[in-house]
Amino acid sequence: MKLLTRLLFTVFVAVTVFSCTSVQERPPFWREIEAFKMKDSQQMPPRQSILFIGSSSFTKWTDIQNYFPNYPIINRGFGGSSLPDVIRYAGDIIYPYAPKQIIIYCGENDLASSDTITSDLVLKRFQELLDSIRVHDNKVQVVFVSLKPSPSRWRLEPKIRKANQLINEFLQKQPQTIYVDIHNAMLLPDGRVNPEIFLADSLHMNAKGYAIWQKILLPVLIQ
Repeated sequence: MKLLTRLLFTVFVAVTVFSCTSVQERPPFWREIEAFKMKDSQQMPPRQSILFIGSSSFTKWTDIQNYFPNYPIINRGFGGSSLPDVIRYAGDIIYPYAPKQIIIYCGENDLASSDTITSDLVLKRFQELLDSIRVHDNKVQVVFVSLKPSPSRWRLEPKIRKANQLINEFLQKQPQTIYVDIHNAMLLPDGRVNPEIFLADSLHMNAKGYAIWQKILLPVLIQ
């Protein structure tokens, strides 16, 4: 009986250690992606929809379908993500949907993650993401939404402007791509960012902020 008890305890410890190790080895945002996959398994979104991917500015746009009622929208933004995260999970949150248009908002967290991340590196990461998309679908239209200004990250404003400029210049030479500038529309006449369009964290937008994005994005969306 004691031997059996010790054996069961050993098995329990081994399973516990294995489970903890497995959790630790999982890449960032694994749970969020698994939640998307579970949702898809219950009801797969229709193919040829408009796919929004990227970071928390899309994640928190929970009522995005209400802003674009006449368009089939899939929102797969996951908060805190950077461009390498979107690249890592492209096989889970981009390619299975066969979208007719991909709207990307990402890169801001890249710059915020470390002072060593440059605007040129953000461009390089975006190019890698676009290359990955093109391997799977060389016809889908890809829209990049410019990095936004925000009060809490105002120190990054020079890098944000530079990254926007580099990506805009790059996309001007790429087929089936559009650069959408929402950055300048979020500024006051004196060049400061408008604090009234943000939540209390001074980082994420409120309904007034999303209304600005809606007005600019609407003419770009494919019917």
